[in-house]
Amino acid sequence: MKVVLDTNVLVAGIFFSGPPAAILRAWREGRFTLMVSPPIMDEYRRVMHELASDFPSVDPAPPLELLAIHAHMVYAPPLPKTVCTDPTDDMFLACAIACNSQVVVSGDKALLRTSGYQGVNVITPRAFLSSL
Repeated sequence: MKVVLDTNVLVAGIFFSGPPAAILRAWREGRFTLMVSPPIMDEYRRVMHELASDFPSVDPAPPLELLAIHAHMVYAPPLPKTVCTDPTDDMFLACAIACNSQVVVSGDKALLRTSGYQGVNVITPRAFLSSL
C-alpha cells in the first residue's frame, strides 16, 4: 500500500509516542510504502532543521537519511487548482495522485476536509492504524 504522510505526522512520530510513532514503526516493518515528492522532502528537511535550531539536542540527520534511503520519491506536478484552504498542503494530495496512492495520513483539519478529492482519502493517524 502506498501512503503519503503529512509533515505533522512524520514529526510527531519521530519525537513522541502514540499513533504517529506506531505508523513510523509500521513503515520500518514494511507494512506500507512511504511515498514522497521533492516538495514534501524539502518540507520535511526544513521542519527538521527548524526543530534542530530550536532544540540543539535534536539531530535531524538520522531520520532524514532514513527517509532519503527508504521512502519512494515520485515527481508530482502541482494540482491544476488550489484544493486545500492552506495551499501548501496541496503537495500531499498531488503526491498521492501522482503515485496512485489512495491514502494521505494527516492530523491537519484543513487537509482532512479535502478527503475524497480525486479518490484520495485523507485520514487521521488513528484511523490509518486501524486500517493496517
